[in-house]
Amino acid sequence: MKFGIGASIRRKEDSAFITGKGSYLSDRIPEDTAYAYVVRSPLPHARFSFGNLDEVRGMDGVLSVLTADDVSHVNAMPCVGQAPNTDGTPLQVPRYPILAEDVVRYVGDAVAMIVAGSFVEARNAAEALEVEWDALPAVADMQAAIASDAPQVWPDRPGNIAFDAHVGDKDKADAAFAEADRVVTLELVNNRLVSNYMEPRGAIGAFDPQTGRYTLTCGSQGTGLIQNVLAGMIFGLPKERFHIITPDTGGGFGTKLFIYREYPLVLVAAEKVGRPVTWVSDRSEHFLADAHGRDNVSRAELALDAKGRFLGLRVDTLANMGGYLAQFGPFVAHGGAGMLPGIYRFRNVHGRVRGIYTNTVPVDAYRGAGRPEAAYLIERLVDKAARELGMKPDALRRKNFIPPSSMPWKTPTDKTYDSGEFDGHMRQAMDVSDWKGFNARLRDSRKAGKLRGIGLATYIEACAGGAPETARVALKDDGTIFVNVGTQSTGQGHLTAYAQVVSERLGIDPERITVLQGDSDAYEHGSFTGGSRSLPVGGAAVSESSVKLGERIKAKAADMLETATSDLEFGDGVVTIAGTDRSVSFAEIAEKASEAGEELVETDSWTPPEATYPNGSHVVEVEIDPGTGHIDIVRYTVVDDFGVLLNPMLLEGQVHGGIAQGIGQALLEHTAYDADGQLLAASLQDYTLPRADNVPSIHFETRNVPCTTNLLGMKGAGEAGAIGACPAVVNAVVDALYRAAGITHIDMPVTPEKVWRALSEAEAAAA
Repeated sequence: MKFGIGASIRRKEDSAFITGKGSYLSDRIPEDTAYAYVVRSPLPHARFSFGNLDEVRGMDGVLSVLTADDVSHVNAMPCVGQAPNTDGTPLQVPRYPILAEDVVRYVGDAVAMIVAGSFVEARNAAEALEVEWDALPAVADMQAAIASDAPQVWPDRPGNIAFDAHVGDKDKADAAFAEADRVVTLELVNNRLVSNYMEPRGAIGAFDPQTGRYTLTCGSQGTGLIQNVLAGMIFGLPKERFHIITPDTGGGFGTKLFIYREYPLVLVAAEKVGRPVTWVSDRSEHFLADAHGRDNVSRAELALDAKGRFLGLRVDTLANMGGYLAQFGPFVAHGGAGMLPGIYRFRNVHGRVRGIYTNTVPVDAYRGAGRPEAAYLIERLVDKAARELGMKPDALRRKNFIPPSSMPWKTPTDKTYDSGEFDGHMRQAMDVSDWKGFNARLRDSRKAGKLRGIGLATYIEACAGGAPETARVALKDDGTIFVNVGTQSTGQGHLTAYAQVVSERLGIDPERITVLQGDSDAYEHGSFTGGSRSLPVGGAAVSESSVKLGERIKAKAADMLETATSDLEFGDGVVTIAGTDRSVSFAEIAEKASEAGEELVETDSWTPPEATYPNGSHVVEVEIDPGTGHIDIVRYTVVDDFGVLLNPMLLEGQVHGGIAQGIGQALLEHTAYDADGQLLAASLQDYTLPRADNVPSIHFETRNVPCTTNLLGMKGAGEAGAIGACPAVVNAVVDALYRAAGITHIDMPVTPEKVWRALSEAEAAAA
């Protein structure tokens, strides 16, 4: 098909966006709305009480002041994605109240919501509210949090341990290490991040007293998940009582997937004051109120035989959970550890993951959600092993890759890879990046007084699994196609991508296909966008529904043309008898069905039988100014295996965006706290995002092997760039520093100051 699967067509949605006709949450604020302002803790750990609630409630314009007592009828924030303790005991989830009840546990913890006729009146009332704070000891660093004398975030959670889980088999891993000829060890940090999507979060709550129905409008990654959690877990009411609307949404990256406190709060407030209530975050509040990402500290050990073959892997990870267990926080830390083996022939792996409470913002899923942490660890460790063994980094990897002939391959952490040509994409990436020509470029850099390094990283991730997705596809009276699906675009181009799937099945131009997401009333079963699942899972559901609708359209056309359905073919919105000029348009078929009282619509679901496993190789080349520590990424090459490609142009944009975020983590971004839990990076004045001059021109290619477990052969791609970028960038930096000064490790973010200090210390030690 000209516009079907595999075509690089332009995005349908962009015309509205670039002409200012998008409709975001702030464009939907009703005229009769009240405004909400959330009062947050300035302290990381404290008891508190209010001094002048009655006075503030009587201020001009104030409609309501909600505290914990006013929301006691709704349940606490849920922890949906949990982690199993190794000893078999269930995870103990501490109460995460909608508003803090008597103790706050991080800077930004919500203690009250003020509702007023205007935003200014709400903010003025918040500033007038007297809160008496009784500071308690606090801890932000995980290593400090597990010390015997550390302050306790939760009194009944000894040692600040939220959970102690594992993957793999400890006894088998220990036995492999006992037989090893060489053990390579690495300790590393996966730094904490703030997602910083373009559009900060917001929520508009409304309540209809006649029907008892709540309406929540919010930027999200799927109204179905928001509806299910909000209704069933927080309010304890049938989901039909909740209408969730998501308009155009400016970025999500995983962190708009969850329920946040403000969502039930605006609904409670709207019911209480009898009018819609709007809350919109600013950028600084985003740092305080939205889930953070990553924040792991790990010790890794690799066991090898005398020939450099991998015998075993042991990893001990501390994963920061923050002050509460967020919606998927434990699952991210534990589930991501399942990808520790990477694309290597490990038989013996053991990973221990301990969730740690600290007085910091809760941590949850952020682009990749556990898989970037695993890829960074194994690829940094393998690079260090190659250096210690005196082997080339590609040679050690090649020796230990899982070969295509071994597919499907079940890892020691219970993942089953269906396909992949790992050595193939690594060789392709090295060839395209001119790996062999590096030494000549190195000589040129040295002449210019610069350091130069080249780094390689492979990756694999698990995505597009889990819950089913449902799609509804209908032929409208005017001959166009209308699609409902429960995933949610936050910038990826879903309207175009789903239209291409329908175009492939029904032979109609994508411009004549309308896709609706973001309205829980439009479909009975909707799920979410996350884990690179929208097109592999949602697209499969759209495909199945389209095929069924196509059969019905052909049946109706066969009656009208007096022929067999097997003689018919689709094209340009008509059904034609093959080899003839006899045809009937979709509009004529719809009219005929309407006359018979028949609605041409089909709904179908697709459930993934197994996760998909995108994989690939990144090659990065850097040049460093030793006098300042400044790093330039001068070359970037990536070769990915995404299975069947839907739209290569959309795909490349996803890869570029993920790589930009990976570069940000590797070189720039860090959510800094002081030792006592005070947030030091709470705005873009203190937190560095990648800019245009930090992101090089990226050479992107694919070497695709169709997925055998996905209906469409797709593997998912939305998170891949962020997974492969960090280890490739840091491996390149370490290569440069090792060549210059024998430095074998440096933690992210690799800032100019950190590089300069490492070089200075190495020079002093050598003197």
